[in-house]
Amino acid sequence: MPRLVSRLMPTAAAAAVLLAGLAPALAADAPTPNKGDTAWMLTASSLVLMMTVPGLALFYAGLVRAKNVVSLLLQVFAIECMVVILWALYGYSLAFTGGSGPLTPYVGGLSKVFLMGVTPDSTVGTFSNGVVIPELVYVCFQMTFAAITPALIVGGFAERMKFSALMLFIALWVTFVYFPIAHMVWYWAGPDALADAAKKVAAATGEGKAAAEAALAAVQADAGLAFQWGALDFAGGTVVHINSGIAALVGALMLGRRIGYREEAMPPHSVTLTVVGGALLWVGWFGFNAGSALEAGGGAALAMANSFLATAAAAISWMIVEFIFKWRMSVLGLVSGAVAGLVAVTPAAGFAGPMGAIVLGLVVGAVCLFFCTAIKSLFRYDDSLDVFGIHCIGGIVGALGTGLLVNPEWGGSGVIDYVVKPGAAVVAEYVRDAQMISQIKAVCLTLVWSGVGSLIIFKIVDRLIGARVAPEAEQTGLDLAEHGERGYAYEH
Repeated sequence: MPRLVSRLMPTAAAAAVLLAGLAPALAADAPTPNKGDTAWMLTASSLVLMMTVPGLALFYAGLVRAKNVVSLLLQVFAIECMVVILWALYGYSLAFTGGSGPLTPYVGGLSKVFLMGVTPDSTVGTFSNGVVIPELVYVCFQMTFAAITPALIVGGFAERMKFSALMLFIALWVTFVYFPIAHMVWYWAGPDALADAAKKVAAATGEGKAAAEAALAAVQADAGLAFQWGALDFAGGTVVHINSGIAALVGALMLGRRIGYREEAMPPHSVTLTVVGGALLWVGWFGFNAGSALEAGGGAALAMANSFLATAAAAISWMIVEFIFKWRMSVLGLVSGAVAGLVAVTPAAGFAGPMGAIVLGLVVGAVCLFFCTAIKSLFRYDDSLDVFGIHCIGGIVGALGTGLLVNPEWGGSGVIDYVVKPGAAVVAEYVRDAQMISQIKAVCLTLVWSGVGSLIIFKIVDRLIGARVAPEAEQTGLDLAEHGERGYAYEH
């Protein structure tokens, strides 16, 4: 029948008929998104947006003085808007496509700039063989991560940076720091590509064996540098928290201390706003961590449970240690501890067991309190809202803890080996020393890349337009001096 059709019809029309006949078979072979997974990822993306606006915006706004509340709200909201656009223009392509030649381990290519080829019908793989979600959903989910990460940075040098300089810094920072780090830690060819290549190796014989093994090696090499090392980061301990935390410290050191720092009291003007923002962060973090499973299944359930347990444990830990040394318990300490727990469990959410998450929370609450008080006081740096002490240090504790808590003997999930038995979801043998070396290398990579990159970008911005506001503007408050607005109709 196909031959008869091709004789009677023009070539193009015959091809169309043949493709139409093959379409059902092709559709049957290609995996299609599950509506439940899609619905969950849409929800998770919305939850992560809520973490930034209003969550982070309110959390930060309450921690500054009343004369700067508008500036923090504006900075966080404006960063969200700008990065969303940059992500669609080129960020997604740089982070989540294969690179070109020797750049592949460090940054993606330009094949999806302006979201070329991303349609309602295109899909991306998850962490299960044969399971996909709509690519546009994945674009939006990762977009929210790209937006909240630079927004976290502003807390390190709050109340003293020009808004124009900040926006220029963030635009350069996400381009040269965040997008490459996201690629190096999270980009890989996916489970189906590995499984298909491994099956060909198993089926090959003779001279074809070497070619098949070379093809498998090429697929394994189509991944970011830290991913190739075997580093684990479920939802952003390195990509989001260490990355933003070290950049915040660099910014705080570059800009210098606020006028009157350590000479006059600078208490939060509204602990109420901070607690509301912190509570929204906790709720939104379920999208952050459980959403990173990319499916509505057991992996998401584990990440959600761990996000409950580590957060609660860290909040209690911070509060108890605070009481031991200061003979008081504060709501600000409680909510700070909760955020530290969320930070630490982020890389471990899908890898640690529930009891491991509790231990991680107890440890990180005490460690972050130590850095936000004793270490900060010792070195006298003005990390305004403790971004370094909570996000960078908490991220390091979480990243290193992940390397230990992933151990199945300690209740961890283990790491899936997609090559040994393709499609069978086999847990690879856990080797503690090798895993910890991979985690340490990823932490150091992030600290160096973000620290040096942030320093260079700050220098460039400062030379071009000046980074710090004038002393009189700082004393007046950025709300009036920079934006001509007040957060309240009365003075505190």
